Amino acid sequence: MRLSKRGEYGLRAMIDLATWTKGNGIVQIKDIADRQKIPAKFLEQILLTLKNAGLLHSKMGIGGGYYLAKPASGINLGQIVRILDGPLAPINCVSQSAYEPCGCPDEETCGLRLVMLDVRNAIAQILDLTTLADVTKRIEIAEALLNSADQPDPALQTEK
Repeated sequence: MRLSKRGEYGLRAMIDLATWTKGNGIVQIKDIADRQKIPAKFLEQILLTLKNAGLLHSKMGIGGGYYLAKPASGINLGQIVRILDGPLAPINCVSQSAYEPCGCPDEETCGLRLVMLDVRNAIAQILDLTTLADVTKRIEIAEALLNSADQPDPALQTEK
């Protein structure tokens, strides 16, 4: 599995929405595009796809924009990747949603298939068990650690 720009931008936008809409606020495309350095026209297409899939809602007009259709804890990264990039499987013969037989002589004992099945399962487990809420918590922790590292150690301060 290789994450496309569409998948990467979609994940970044959804994480941004989860971060900025904690109070159920509405976020404009241009604000997401500016913060995440994503081309606005491309982002518009991505968000429309996610809206059509039921992960986002939008409000038209002044003060309009996008917001999550469900709580951040109810949207996992696997859903987003599958919507934007398709199946997680690195080869079609291990895909659960887009299975196609491969050309190997014995699919049941094919070494490549067995390894790629493990890869697919590992990727799916991580993405399907990680919600947008989990990611926003990780961001908060990383920011707190970064901010605490920027503060001088009071034990090293000398009085003047």
